[in-house]
Amino acid sequence: MFKTRDDALFFILKVSTEMPDVEDIDTVVCAQAPLLRDLVKRQGDNLRIGAQNMYFEEEGAFTGEVSGSLLSSYKVEYVIIGHSERRNIFHETDEEVNKKVKTALKNDLIPIVCVGEHLEEREAGKTNEILKNQLAKAFHGISASDMLRVVIAYEPIWAIGTGRTATPEMADESCGYVRKVIREMFGSAVSETIRIQYGGSVKPENVDELLDMPHIDGALIGGASLDPDKFIYMANAAKKRL
Repeated sequence: MFKTRDDALFFILKVSTEMPDVEDIDTVVCAQAPLLRDLVKRQGDNLRIGAQNMYFEEEGAFTGEVSGSLLSSYKVEYVIIGHSERRNIFHETDEEVNKKVKTALKNDLIPIVCVGEHLEEREAGKTNEILKNQLAKAFHGISASDMLRVVIAYEPIWAIGTGRTATPEMADESCGYVRKVIREMFGSAVSETIRIQYGGSVKPENVDELLDMPHIDGALIGGASLDPDKFIYMANAAKKRL
């Protein structure tokens, strides 16, 4: 929950002309709902706009929520689903995440689905157990063809906004496990194609090392992305790996 309208316009006008070619790299800004229309109008050729959340019902008496059809009508292309802050602060369940994924796909939105463990779960050796359970529930009833449109973000909750970052090896190991579970659920064609990102205190100082890992296809970046110069650097860091 950052940036006023003026702040957001300054940001997008500065970064939109500096993005890598959309044919090479998918670069997305996920903003607060009131800003989405203004950002879509100014996204440029190589930048795409996403929402931070959506509801799983198409319409109704759900005060304060945003529907997938509204996002789609605004030409928003992506939506984050199941972010750890949504799960922890607003008590979203895996079942609600599943409903949102289905609604996003129905509305031609690309869901960026977040999974990840708490520190105590990692220390107890339960990381893989937690990830497998979250993945199984999030993608229950989703077809293999629809999974090809999904992005998965592994974001260990203990590394979100704490300044603590999983080592590149730790992040890669967990992203590799996510890929293994997706292979078991949907087959190798999906697991080899699906994009698996790492999120958790990613910043210019570590983005290159993280993106060098074989199972990490991209980054879901929080606080460091608020600075337009840092955003430009990190977006273009991915192009070096082509």
